[in-house]
Amino acid sequence: QVQLVESGGGLVQAGGSLTLSCAASGIIFSIYTMGWYRQAPGKQRDMVTSITRGHTTTYSDSVKGRFTISRDNTKNTVYLQMNNLKPEDTAVYYCNARDVSGRLNYWGQGTQVTVSS
Repeated sequence: QVQLVESGGGLVQAGGSLTLSCAASGIIFSIYTMGWYRQAPGKQRDMVTSITRGHTTTYSDSVKGRFTISRDNTKNTVYLQMNNLKPEDTAVYYCNARDVSGRLNYWGQGTQVTVSS
């Protein structure tokens, strides 16, 4: 059974930092592209960042220079370091695992990040 378990969300003031973690089980973690998405109230779920099996990273323009994704294949965990947080970063953040074919796609339950102004 595949599980993606996010942790690390919370309330932080603008300009602050948070680190999210996503621990995966039930998949061959090292071969999956891992990503972070977010969904604010009333809005669609958007991709924030992703990291491939080869550690190639992609970032949305809104977080470039502030967020960093990384993965530790020995721990089956992907991280999202978020710096200089802004109120517009407030959302539920979801971890995603996608295989190369795109046919296997898994989601975590989400973790709330709230940035106060």
